Amino acid sequence: MDVVRIANCSGFFGDRLSAAREMVEGGPIDFLTGDYLAELTMALLWRSRRRDPSRGYAHTFLRQMEEVIGTCLDRGIRVVTNAGGLAPDRLGGELEDLAARLGLSPTIATVTGDDLTGRVAELEILSPRDRAPVDPAGILTANAYLGCAGIVAALDRGADIVVCGRVTDAALVMGPAVHAFGWRPDDWDRLASALVAGHVLECGAQTTGGNFSFFREVPGLEHVGFPLAELRPDGSFVVTKHPGTGGTVTTETVTAQLLYEIGGHRYANPDVTARFDTIRLRQAGPDRVEVNGVVGEPPPPELKVAVTRLGGYRNQVTFVLTGLDVEAKAEAAERALWHAVGGRERFSAAHVDLIRSDREDPPTNAEAMAYLRITVYDPDAEKVGRAFSNAAVEMALAHYPGLFLTSPPAEASPYTIFEPGVVSRPDVPMTVTVGGETFTVSSEVPATRRLGGDEPVDVPEPAPEGETVVAPLGEVVGARSGDKGSDANVGVWARDPEAFPWLAHTLTVEEFRRLVPEASALEVERHVFPNLGALNFVVRGLLGQGAAANPRVDPQAKSLGEYLRSKRIPMPAELRRRV
Repeated sequence: MDVVRIANCSGFFGDRLSAAREMVEGGPIDFLTGDYLAELTMALLWRSRRRDPSRGYAHTFLRQMEEVIGTCLDRGIRVVTNAGGLAPDRLGGELEDLAARLGLSPTIATVTGDDLTGRVAELEILSPRDRAPVDPAGILTANAYLGCAGIVAALDRGADIVVCGRVTDAALVMGPAVHAFGWRPDDWDRLASALVAGHVLECGAQTTGGNFSFFREVPGLEHVGFPLAELRPDGSFVVTKHPGTGGTVTTETVTAQLLYEIGGHRYANPDVTARFDTIRLRQAGPDRVEVNGVVGEPPPPELKVAVTRLGGYRNQVTFVLTGLDVEAKAEAAERALWHAVGGRERFSAAHVDLIRSDREDPPTNAEAMAYLRITVYDPDAEKVGRAFSNAAVEMALAHYPGLFLTSPPAEASPYTIFEPGVVSRPDVPMTVTVGGETFTVSSEVPATRRLGGDEPVDVPEPAPEGETVVAPLGEVVGARSGDKGSDANVGVWARDPEAFPWLAHTLTVEEFRRLVPEASALEVERHVFPNLGALNFVVRGLLGQGAAANPRVDPQAKSLGEYLRSKRIPMPAELRRRV
């Protein structure tokens, strides 16, 4: 096989339902993949299973398969997904029932072994930072990130649909590539290239113009097409999309996705570590970007584990503050609320945000409004329940002028916290069931290597500054940001290659902290990617205990990159003129 075409139809649990049909019917593909899991999603699936024990998987995948399963079988398109979530076997059974109702007989495989929840006490799951044992008390879910070997084994045995639990996002693409080309487990460079392809595809339309800084340049943004990758036996690949679909595929849209939720030069996966500093991009035609040059290294000796716990309960009230004296109104409201509920100190934690969206001399009533958000946390649901939110409502006629709330009183809601861990590879074999046969696949690999730091980078000095102007950073750079547990990342790239030396010398850690005051007291890492003309900043601890627990307006840091782009800084006028 000279080329294998691997398409994506989902970047998260909640993505466009029609994408599967669009990718199957829109042009030739060999494999259809769907990524439904994220750290936050595992907590959501736990809640779903708690409400209904028959759930625990991404049920939207069933709706998508109902539309395309027949066509996939007719055309020989094979499907690989992690929609199994916390219940891959259950989803596999539901797919069997669906196929039977449609008069079809696909071979459905499941890949399990990732769920360590019932084994935490017997396993040595360690914190990746201080190597302290993870406390087994109060764990709701504990899932190891599996590699692609189980997927490969299922495809090798004729599976039409492979349903996985918590395999890595990229494994959904790596498995079909390894199956198609027969790569060895130590073909590090080829595996690393497939890992990069998986990272490019995993978030769906984010590669084809979705969430793109320069969205006004994206045609058909109202219905962006999903991406596919044309992989070759040497590991190189072309990123594209079906003809006639909305969106665009350029070196910039691919760069934006490459920078999403990464750290430094080495991007680790269970099967291989990809050197992101070696990636080279080339615009190979309209909506076609070639990716090559990827160098691979052996993966780390341990597997990552995502642990979720019940953190406790929380509640939140939001006061609307209008017009004059916003800060005084906020101070008075906060003081009155704490008085009414017996003091801030009676809660295990509290968070207060004054969001200044009001304008001076506002042209409309709405533009005169600011928002005071008060969030309380406690192990006792009653403490943060209706008594708390009722206390805010009771202030309505007895406090600052113009007082109203954004929502009625509510009960406390449980929240989960995310905790990363690592576990020994031999402790986590994969179990594959296909064609009535169940067997074990090892998670071990031919060699392992602990992650090293970034490679030395020599960035040329920028051109001598002439005329300078003060302008938004986003006039000359794009950005993409996201979350990884408690950390946030912000990747930025220069639109013009001539601007990269200026960007690399200007946007230091110190300047980043100045521009993003929330990061001023936090650990900030900077990583330089000259091949991509890009920098990546990792802000440790910005998101507290993970997206499900933190009270930020943007709990997953999706907007942090655009916030950074809005900040005005001095820049060479010539660079601004060039873009």
